[in-house]
Amino acid sequence: MPEARNDKAWQDDELVGKYLSGVRGAIPLAAEQFSVMLRLLATTDGPIAKVLDVGCGDGILAGVVLDAYPQARAVLVDFSHPMLQAARQRFAQRADAVSFLSLDYANESWAEAVSGQGPYDAVLSGFSIHHQPDPIKRRIYAEILQLLRPGGWFINIEHVASGGPTGQRLHDENFIDSLWQAFRSGGQAATRQEVADIYHNRQDKLANILSPVHQQCQWLEEIGFVEVDCYLKIFEIALLAGRKP
Repeated sequence: MPEARNDKAWQDDELVGKYLSGVRGAIPLAAEQFSVMLRLLATTDGPIAKVLDVGCGDGILAGVVLDAYPQARAVLVDFSHPMLQAARQRFAQRADAVSFLSLDYANESWAEAVSGQGPYDAVLSGFSIHHQPDPIKRRIYAEILQLLRPGGWFINIEHVASGGPTGQRLHDENFIDSLWQAFRSGGQAATRQEVADIYHNRQDKLANILSPVHQQCQWLEEIGFVEVDCYLKIFEIALLAGRKP
């Protein structure tokens, strides 16, 4: 039986604000993640004209792609109203290039709702699908394959499970160091222990249902994606991707 979802906290304005102003900007290797994503998209035959960002948050991934491909159009999907509001603010000057849909991809009807604007040259997701139980993760991946045009990429920048307690500890230490540096760069006076307490006690951790990256790559291959790989990884942060044949 699938595990119960516990991601309703993302409807909370205060939690979303704290995440976007703190944790999201402190994610290790963020610039490298964006670079790898763009390098993968650059291998696509034909233009990048239609992009779908699944669990878009504030739209950062779609923003990176639209900056690289100014003629593209993006559809942003999220079930969190505060996140969608942040995304609308990000693209306030580019409203003609972006549309927003309030959809919960745990509900199978989401794919039909976005299919009318497809097929998509790329489907992106960043730190979102890990909130779902494994059977729903796999179902979402299969739905994404159907939404892509042939040759299109699915790129998922994700929080994945460690292989054991050592990897988990190293991930936590690395993330705390990065978060502490972000606090200091932003002029916030906080000790590393205070930052560690914020990290370990944050509300959104309760929504995490993590799966190993190798298992998720296996799902993608079984579903029908090709050129599946983990193209970047540091501890529990991974960029996994696959292309529609």
